[in-house]
Amino acid sequence: MRSIKLEELTEEQRTLLDAAEKAMGNAYSPYSGFSVGAAILADDGHIITGSNVENASYSESLCAERSALARANAIGKRIYRSIAVIAKHRNHNTIQVSAPCGSCRQMMYEASHISGSDLEIIMSNTDKSRIIISTISELLPLAFGPEDLGADVEKYRG
Repeated sequence: MRSIKLEELTEEQRTLLDAAEKAMGNAYSPYSGFSVGAAILADDGHIITGSNVENASYSESLCAERSALARANAIGKRIYRSIAVIAKHRNHNTIQVSAPCGSCRQMMYEASHISGSDLEIIMSNTDKSRIIISTISELLPLAFGPEDLGADVEKYRG
């Protein structure tokens, strides 16, 4: 895990973070006011975005990261290089980076196995003055995954 400045991001990483920021504008967050955008970079260079979708029964809400992963799966994209995450509160910018929740980390871990690589996670605060780049194995150490259940996910690589 490492902190990095916006100007140190590669063009590809910056484009991905910008796509996540744009997706954040589509968030449906009338209850918390916390809008999150995520963008996935597929192995073919395709960018798939997602935003959080809240629900009055809170537990039925969907995070931006899982929204992007579900959308990518629906269009047949399952091999990823990285995912970017950014958030904003309705009344103020976030100061700290917004990191994925536990459920999102678990789904990213599974996606990492399908991808056959340790997925890169780019996390940013709203104004992009704080950025952390990590891998899913760093964010979810000692994870429970396909190998624990003897599942063969390679066949889902497409």
